[in-house]
Amino acid sequence: MAGWAMGPEPFIGLLPEDSDCFLCYDYRRLDLPDLSRLDAYERIDLLAWSMGVWVAALTLVDLRARFSSATALAGTLYPIDDRRGIPIAAYEAMMKTLTPTDLNTFYGSMFDDADERAAFVANRPARSQASVREELACLHHHVNSSPPATDIYTRRIVTTRDRIFPARNQIRAWGRGKCEILPLPHFPFYPEQFL
Repeated sequence: MAGWAMGPEPFIGLLPEDSDCFLCYDYRRLDLPDLSRLDAYERIDLLAWSMGVWVAALTLVDLRARFSSATALAGTLYPIDDRRGIPIAAYEAMMKTLTPTDLNTFYGSMFDDADERAAFVANRPARSQASVREELACLHHHVNSSPPATDIYTRRIVTTRDRIFPARNQIRAWGRGKCEILPLPHFPFYPEQFL
């Protein structure tokens, strides 16, 4: 379960060749595609990242017994929250003024390494400005109108170099004793130590 403003492009080539990946993104609507194709798999590992942490917890709660593992990475069950997620004022300001420059700044903020940032830009999501702006507003509505999400995770990873979901808010959301704290940026999929 990817985060806001994502598509498959940044993730191509990151998985081992002996694995299949079912990637969910674009949360303008929270109805999932047909997941019956997953029935053929003996082992399913869920990796939910960023805003996908909340979306997965809300939409996949009835499937949690099917997951061999369920990892929450760089996100929380309270994605728009001053103490446990992205600060409300920052989220709402971006929602009101999102420009192409703002989106590029957001993408750049997911990294603290120039080479990783360049790798992402070379494989940037092929989404329109209108679709990511609409998704941002829809997520705001979904978060504010949905019941609390259930913690379906067996592993919770806090990213301490995160400039999107502040690390202190991630730790507060999960509880210090219930999460792993790793020195990673918000988009931690390119560093070799993560793979």
